[in-house]
Amino acid sequence: MGQAVPVWARVAALSFGGPAGQIAVMHRVLVEERRWISEARFLHALNFCTLLPGPEAQQLATYVGWLMHGARGGLVAGGLFVLPGLVAIMALSWIYVLYGQVGPVAGLFFGLKAAVLAVVAEAVLRIGRRALRGPALVGLAAAAFAALFLLDVPFPLVVLAAGIVGYLGARTGLMAFRGGGHGDGGHDAGGPYLLGDAATPRERVAPGRTLRVVALWAAVWLVPVAAILLVLGPGDVFGQIALFFSKMAMVTFGGAYAVLSYVAQQAVEHYGWLKPGEMLDGLGMAETTPGPLIMVTQFVGFLAAYRAPGALPPLVAGTLGGLLTTWVTFAPCFLWIFAGAPYVERLRGNRALAGALAAITAAVVGVILNLAVWFALHTLFRALHPVRLGPLRLDVPVWSSLDPYALALALAAMLALFRLRLGVPTVLAGCAAGGLALHVLGLV
Repeated sequence: MGQAVPVWARVAALSFGGPAGQIAVMHRVLVEERRWISEARFLHALNFCTLLPGPEAQQLATYVGWLMHGARGGLVAGGLFVLPGLVAIMALSWIYVLYGQVGPVAGLFFGLKAAVLAVVAEAVLRIGRRALRGPALVGLAAAAFAALFLLDVPFPLVVLAAGIVGYLGARTGLMAFRGGGHGDGGHDAGGPYLLGDAATPRERVAPGRTLRVVALWAAVWLVPVAAILLVLGPGDVFGQIALFFSKMAMVTFGGAYAVLSYVAQQAVEHYGWLKPGEMLDGLGMAETTPGPLIMVTQFVGFLAAYRAPGALPPLVAGTLGGLLTTWVTFAPCFLWIFAGAPYVERLRGNRALAGALAAITAAVVGVILNLAVWFALHTLFRALHPVRLGPLRLDVPVWSSLDPYALALALAAMLALFRLRLGVPTVLAGCAAGGLALHVLGLV
């Protein structure tokens, strides 16, 4: 454990660039450098963390920490993974509300929005290449996009339907839903490892243990929520934050980008806590700081409470709102891992569940595409015109409101990511500098 703590701190400090970059860092450190866990075990854990609601990278760190040192190791790994982002996003949230409308800061965030659009588009292509193995999965991705973008179907229903389709498809032997083959046939390839393919977890399946874990972590998560609702009521902004983000923790399957699609639309369109451009600003903050990308929810909670502080000073209310958001977002992650991991370990090689994962991952491509289109419309156009055609709901861009400078920065960011293969931090920094230069020139 003494060796593990500094390594988990290092993983947390290097965890930039969203879940893909964070998972890559963990793989390099834990599998290749330290040889703590085999390739097959790592990918099996990743598969099932992707199936869980919430941020898969943080849950993967918690899972591996649990495999190595039980609940104590999971707390250290998962907690350290969150801590740098919590501190960084809180500091940036203060700067944003105090100085965000000051010209130079506004210019920086103008550039970050364009870069974030390119990052999300790159995520669609990267995950799509990995996940869409055949026409059936491409069709699932397209159906998920259409359901969200055109029909406004609730996000959890889209993911649930995809999982059922994949599960049934795998049970009936359809080739399209043979789950991803991660670790197939791997017997400590590249080993030896501290935790090889045949190693058993420290904690076994036991109903009594499971009930105790569920009771403990449900209390850690929900007692503060119940106290807030009892004292302040569900109509208060803190009650809204506690309820909404607790619900998000239970229903947002498919990884960070899928979660952001749901949060962005609810926080902007339903609650009115922030504007679309501010959501992009928050995502830019999360992309440029270490830790889970879903830490953008802390920024959302901060702004929600800052703008409805009640009797509190706005900055104090915002700080408490951000911390409450982080608490109810991540406390359930420990519940899912500590209660479910022993059962997940028993299910290694289950083809029906692997098929469900394959289908959910395909649907998530459609979810992320919906997020990319939503971001593009609100980044590149200053005005949108809502149109309804029967059950269809469309936000049609007003072409005369196209922002040429946002378009130019977004295209430059895509060129840097797709063709020049520059890293996400470099692209974000370059676009932020571009936005600052445009401000200096008086163009934005």
